Amino acid sequence: MTDVAIDARALTRTFGTFTAVDRITFAVRTGEVFGFLGANGAGKTTAIRMLTGLLQPSGGTATVAGHDVYKESEAIKRRIGYMSQRFSLYEDLSPRENIRLYGGIYDLSLKEIRQRADGMLSRLDMGSAADRAVRELPLGWRQKLALSVALLHRPAIVFLDEPTSGVDPVTRRQFWELIYETARAGTTVLVTTHYMDEAEYCDRISIMVDGRIGALGTPAELKQEFGVPSIDEVFVRLARPGQEPRKDPVPVKTGATTVSDGEAR
Repeated sequence: MTDVAIDARALTRTFGTFTAVDRITFAVRTGEVFGFLGANGAGKTTAIRMLTGLLQPSGGTATVAGHDVYKESEAIKRRIGYMSQRFSLYEDLSPRENIRLYGGIYDLSLKEIRQRADGMLSRLDMGSAADRAVRELPLGWRQKLALSVALLHRPAIVFLDEPTSGVDPVTRRQFWELIYETARAGTTVLVTTHYMDEAEYCDRISIMVDGRIGALGTPAELKQEFGVPSIDEVFVRLARPGQEPRKDPVPVKTGATTVSDGEAR
């Protein structure tokens, strides 16, 4: 199906006797913003490593941008972009130098690199900071630059691993505007986040629990299915069975609820 960017069926990964990802099945449509959620150790990072060609599955099947994860991992890497939760640019280099470096890695011509660098820096309003060391820039600028560099080679799919971690609410909103712009241009976005309010911004979300997908659907569908007012409460129902949802959620200054800061695998 040409409108499916990611298609995973019974995808499994074991480490010895431990099953990190247990027969997960889901599909992500082309141009969709898909939220991939899960608490610490739920298995989502292992699943992403398989989908990005970094780890071979133990069972099941999956295609990414039409390429088989078993046989075509190098082709997958050429068709995707990736932004890590750990800052993915070289901080001693300037934005322009980072763009040139990654452009070379992506096999872009010098002309393409110059054109895309100029367009990117203009769009981000970073012309005045184009030749400053990245480490000197505000975190919000660095995060937006990292996303733009991940899109430099115009990938079919971009994987964003907690892209707004540590940034202020205004910058988070601006970052999500970039995500929407990316999806409207036809690039599929798979994003992990520990901010439950951000899950509401996704077209659809999946929530992994103990290596399996515990819920899958649009935010509205999941809230209706579980009879709760927020994705935060859906998560609580799945991750902590038997615990009643909060009747009066405690307000958080950032407007977000977090669940954990890392993933075991």
